[in-house]
Amino acid sequence: MNLKDVEVFCAIVAVGNLTRAARTLGSTAMTVSRRLALLESELGVRLLQRTTRAVSLTSEGEEFLPYARAMVEAEQTAKNMFSAGATGAFGLLRVTAPSGFGRRNVLPLLPELMAANPQMKVELNLSEDAVDIVAQGYDIAIRIAPLRDSRLVAHRLADNPRVLCASPAYLQRNGAPKLLADLKNHACLRLSALPWWLFENQGGAVSYTPDARFSCSSVEGVREMCVAGAGIAQLTALDIREEAARGELVPLMLEDMAMPALAVWALLPTRRYTPRRVTAFLAVLKQSLG
Repeated sequence: MNLKDVEVFCAIVAVGNLTRAARTLGSTAMTVSRRLALLESELGVRLLQRTTRAVSLTSEGEEFLPYARAMVEAEQTAKNMFSAGATGAFGLLRVTAPSGFGRRNVLPLLPELMAANPQMKVELNLSEDAVDIVAQGYDIAIRIAPLRDSRLVAHRLADNPRVLCASPAYLQRNGAPKLLADLKNHACLRLSALPWWLFENQGGAVSYTPDARFSCSSVEGVREMCVAGAGIAQLTALDIREEAARGELVPLMLEDMAMPALAVWALLPTRRYTPRRVTAFLAVLKQSLG
């Protein structure tokens, strides 16, 4: 398989257009189209659907894309190994993470990581959307919610159970709930996207819909209101780790309910080849999560 043909395929996917891909590669649209046709002929499948304005991946193209990127990356890594003065990880690390988690747990790691790897660049997407990392070319997706996409390679980074919490001031004024039913007598603070709170009872899932006095689209908003003494929230252990350590928030336990287990996961598009920039990032993130 000609690596130049594979590189052309990756470039087309990156920009979504044959002409722009040719401009990026310093080539012509005709050459780019011919190389793509040669690659498809060799593989025996159609990788891209073409229109006059854009291209889109076929299912076969989507399946092949992680391997294509891995081949191009492997070639670049091999060249970089023998480049004068080359040290550490290199290339563009593309990461997507939930906004609250990313601001608190990912952003603080990047200055030191980038200083230790001068040839590495980072693109961080902070979003609550479940990004298709294969089609959009991300190296890593950080997920807190239960995993659904079995096509991806999952690495468990840390436990992160759900937790009820409130400030000492709120508990002094209102007391702590002991049973699930007690929550109806308390001011509840929730995330707008999660209208219910989840618990476990004898191994079974139990959902509770709080009559929320305050709701917010971000973890930061709910956490700040909770610290301010406005009510009780259900967040995760990592969401309140710093506040709990400072005594600003108190984790609460119910006698008739347990808290569901969650974890922080790193999702990768393929296990065939993991770039050094990915392993370097995952190592520092896992260490920071404890």
